[in-house]
Amino acid sequence: MSLTKSYNGYRSFEYLEKGKDYQDFELADQLRRVASYLVPLTTEQEIRVEQIVRDNIMISMHEHLGVFPKDVYETPEYLRNGRMATGFLGLAHSHWDAVFDNLMNGLCRIHSKSGWKWSEVLHDLGMRLCDIAHQDFIIHCKGVADIHRAHDEGRLAWIATQEGAAMIENELDRLDILYGFGLRSLGITYSESNALGSGLKEQRDGGLTSFGRKAVERMNKLGILIDCSHTGDQTALDTISFSTKPIVLSHIGAKALWNTNRMAPDEVLRACADKGGVIGIEAAPHTTLTAAHPSHNLESVMDHFEYVKSLVGVDHVSFGPDTVYGDHVGLHHAYSSALSLKESKSGSGLDYNEVEYVKGMENPTEASKNIVRWLVKKGYSDQEIAKVIGGNVLRVLKEVWW
Repeated sequence: MSLTKSYNGYRSFEYLEKGKDYQDFELADQLRRVASYLVPLTTEQEIRVEQIVRDNIMISMHEHLGVFPKDVYETPEYLRNGRMATGFLGLAHSHWDAVFDNLMNGLCRIHSKSGWKWSEVLHDLGMRLCDIAHQDFIIHCKGVADIHRAHDEGRLAWIATQEGAAMIENELDRLDILYGFGLRSLGITYSESNALGSGLKEQRDGGLTSFGRKAVERMNKLGILIDCSHTGDQTALDTISFSTKPIVLSHIGAKALWNTNRMAPDEVLRACADKGGVIGIEAAPHTTLTAAHPSHNLESVMDHFEYVKSLVGVDHVSFGPDTVYGDHVGLHHAYSSALSLKESKSGSGLDYNEVEYVKGMENPTEASKNIVRWLVKKGYSDQEIAKVIGGNVLRVLKEVWW
C-alpha cells in the first residue's frame, strides 16, 4: 500500500450550507495547531519505517476524531449544536488504517446538563454516520474485513465506540440497538458508577453488578468488544473473569509508574493479558507521566509501554493514544468535572509539570507517526512492531467480533 491515503479533500458537512443549515465555528488546524515534532531518524531507519507502514496494519485503540473549535471555550456551544466535524484531513496524513473513535464521550451534552443520555448518544452517533455517508475516504468498520480493506485501499476504517454504558440504563436490548447502529466497542463505566459496575472515581468499588453480568453476557453474544479503561479495579477484575471473550484496556498506563486512579495496577494488567486481552497505552495530557519524565511527552508514554510490555509480554500491549484535533489541555480545563479529571489524578502524591500539549503525541496524526518511529529508533524487531501497532488488536477482534 502507498503511504498516501485515498483522500479527495472532503470536509465535514460540505453537502450543507454553513450559516444556513448549521452554525459555523472556526475549527482548530488539524495539521499545524502547534509545532510538529517527529522522532529524528537516520536515512536507513526512515526507509524501514516506510516499509513497516506499508506491510502492516496500524490500529489506534482509542482516539476522539472530532475537530474542536480553535477557541476551545466555544466548545460547549459547539457541542450543543450536536454536529461535530470529523478530522478527515488530519487522518489522511496519518499512518492509521483503523481507529476506535469515542465520539463526544463525556462531553455529549446536546440537550442535558450531565450528558450520556440515550437520545444524545444516538444523535451524536447518527450525525457522525451521516457525515461519513457523504464521503468515500473513511469506511464505517463493522468487521475485521473492513480493516484489511482500508489498509489495502489507502483508506481508514472508522470504529464506533463509547467509553461507558450509562446510556443503556437498565435496558439490555439497547446493546443490540447500539450494535445495529454499528457500535463495536463499549466501556463498562466511564469513571462514574452506573447500573453495570463501579467507576474509577468511586471510593468503594462494588465490582460488576448482577445487571453488569447480564450486559457482559449480551455483549459477548453480540460481538461487542468490552473495555474496562475507566472502571474501578474490582469491576475490571470481575468483568475479565466473567466475560467469555478477551477484553481490552484500550487507553491506560501502569499504576506502578504513576500512582493515580487512572492507571491500572499490575494485578489488573496481568488479568487482562491472561484472558488474552490487550492493553493500549494512553497519551492524553497529564496521564501517563513517570517520575523520570514529569513533563508529559513521548518518552513518558513509552516508559509505560515498556513497563507493560515487560510485565505481560509483547503479545498483549498496543496503543490507545486518546488524542484529539484541538487544544486538549484547554479542553480539560473547560470540562474538568465532566471528565472526572480530579478523581482520575488523585492518589499520586507526585508533582508534575503542566504542559501545553504532549510533544510527539499532540494529535492522532502525530501519534501514528511517532509510535513507529520511536520503536524503530529503539531497535525493536519488525515482528515486535507489527504486533504492537495493530497485530495484537486484530487477534482479539477476530475472537470477539463476528
